[in-house]
Amino acid sequence: MTTDALRSEAAAHADFTSILRYAQVWEDADILVEGLAVRPGDTVLSIASAGDNTLSLLAQRPARVVAVDLNPAQLAALELRVAAYRTLSHAELLELVGSRPSVGRGTLYARCRAALSPDARRFWDSRADAVARGIGAAGKFENYFRIFRERVLPLVHRRATVEAALAPRDPAARRAFHDDRWDTWRWRLLFRMFFSETVLGRLGRDPSFFRYAERSPAEHLRDRVRHALVDLDPSENPYVAWILTGEHRAALPHALRAEHFDAIRDHLDRLEWHCEPLETLADRGVIDGFDRANLSNIFEYVSVPNATALLERLCDAATPGARLAYWNLLVPRHGAEYLPRRLRALPDARRLHDADKTFFYGDFVLEEVVA
Repeated sequence: MTTDALRSEAAAHADFTSILRYAQVWEDADILVEGLAVRPGDTVLSIASAGDNTLSLLAQRPARVVAVDLNPAQLAALELRVAAYRTLSHAELLELVGSRPSVGRGTLYARCRAALSPDARRFWDSRADAVARGIGAAGKFENYFRIFRERVLPLVHRRATVEAALAPRDPAARRAFHDDRWDTWRWRLLFRMFFSETVLGRLGRDPSFFRYAERSPAEHLRDRVRHALVDLDPSENPYVAWILTGEHRAALPHALRAEHFDAIRDHLDRLEWHCEPLETLADRGVIDGFDRANLSNIFEYVSVPNATALLERLCDAATPGARLAYWNLLVPRHGAEYLPRRLRALPDARRLHDADKTFFYGDFVLEEVVA
């Protein structure tokens, strides 16, 4: 498979040039950090997205973090976060993101603005309304959840029921709440409609992202919602809280917790970002000798031959013993199956997936480069 073919497949079917798809990273950094086990001195490769998980990896004090994304809008999101960590206090950062209420986000942005590149400054200057609502709500995916929260959820559950879903309970009580109060016929009906491939593709993810899906998103997600509300503790899940309320409440994603704020800010000089295909970055030698890689869910967007070719290119660039982490939502992709002589599946992946607070993923993959 040629490098040109790799570069073209995902970009040919979706707009990776202008739309801010994700204003937050909807992948649990807690399991990513544990699975990758970044060491001092490591070089870390990370798909940028909105930047949260890249910054979580930076908090582990590696020697270098290389972030990459096809989409300049995503890098503008990362860049504003970097500026916010440099400029704001922890409490102010939470306000700017939208984790906490605020009436002064425009002022907070103005303080960060001078630290942005001209391109990022133009991007955010033209989105004053998005800044005022919180930069963590500015993406297409977050807007999809806003529509769900404001227009669909009230047709199913009263506000008191939604708040009750986030209350601390033991597993037996969570199961009873889900079965008796949450999983109503109306919930099942509207969930099936709103999380259908058609609606999700139009309002949330790009329709092309379902090209290789093997299961209905509504069917898959309904099973995973039960897991999130029963097997996991919703009161400790910032992703569930945001979906249901538009805020993070008491629980915060890894990069936004106070205990990681200084470690991120103190190591920002070790972070670099590139707006180009991952394959181009590899071809230029930028990631030669990397030790750890956060690959988001990039393999879902390409065919098995293209996924295999990209994994092989990453193995070529990696150090022996390097770790790769990535997610599968609806499309199964496993490098250790395609390249058994070069990649080994690590056994912790299943345990970490069971604890994944970004509950909608069908799989978390953790692999080691052996050759």
